[in-house]
Amino acid sequence: MINHRVVVAALAPAIWGTTFYVTTEYLPPDRPLLASTLRALPAGLVLVAITRRLPHGDWWWRSLVLGVLNFAAFTPLLFVAAYRLPGGVAATVLAVQPLFVALLASRVLHQRLTFRIVVAGAAGLAGVGLLVLRAGARLDGPGVAAALGGAAVTAVAIVLTKRWVSPASSLATTGWQLVAGGILLVPLTFALEDVPAITARNAAGYTYLAIFGGAVAYVVWFNGIRLLKATQVTFLGLLTPVVAAVVGWAALGQELTALQLVGAVVVLAAMTVAQTRTRSDVREIRT
Repeated sequence: MINHRVVVAALAPAIWGTTFYVTTEYLPPDRPLLASTLRALPAGLVLVAITRRLPHGDWWWRSLVLGVLNFAAFTPLLFVAAYRLPGGVAATVLAVQPLFVALLASRVLHQRLTFRIVVAGAAGLAGVGLLVLRAGARLDGPGVAAALGGAAVTAVAIVLTKRWVSPASSLATTGWQLVAGGILLVPLTFALEDVPAITARNAAGYTYLAIFGGAVAYVVWFNGIRLLKATQVTFLGLLTPVVAAVVGWAALGQELTALQLVGAVVVLAAMTVAQTRTRSDVREIRT
């Protein structure tokens, strides 16, 4: 039986699956860093204003480290991969993240690296490949390296978030990271992109990204990391390409082949297996 905490945490990658549609249909083209900045910084400032709490002690530098990993480092790596690789290849390489997290968690958090988790990780990777890869997909060395780097920095962020237990609420901790990452993204954005004229449609897209893709999704995600095992949370990220494929089919009329449906089923099965808990698993979860 799936824990209700897992269901709530799964809302975050499900929301991120909708951002592909919002980005292509509502935002100006070729402005990935602007979109990332406007997703992170306004959302973080709102959360800090709501909680009226700033970091103290070690959480000044910890917030900076996590903000770099989750936003300032991951976002550029993600878009380098997206520009240099077909989307299916980039998504498949990024799907190696659960295996990275499982390995790191075994070393840093002393969570057992079980055969079940390794098999689930391999199955999830294969399922994403079936779901998104296309015939003739090309490989590009720097693009693959960027995708692997993105998976690695996110894996490190998940494990560190689990290890560093924040004294503040998930709202406040999320706000600190969003602000730190957003501030670091600002000079990068202005250095590499020009700011276009923003239409009402663009504004609606950016608002959606800030509220749902930023504040709501990351509060849910970081709270899930706090309450669940690191390996449980990371497998939920495989839901993002599944939701993106379904939204593309429903909203854009994109084809879903039988092979893609098989891939989606494999991904969901891998996610379900990864959520199965033993008695020793329960003792490891922070409540």
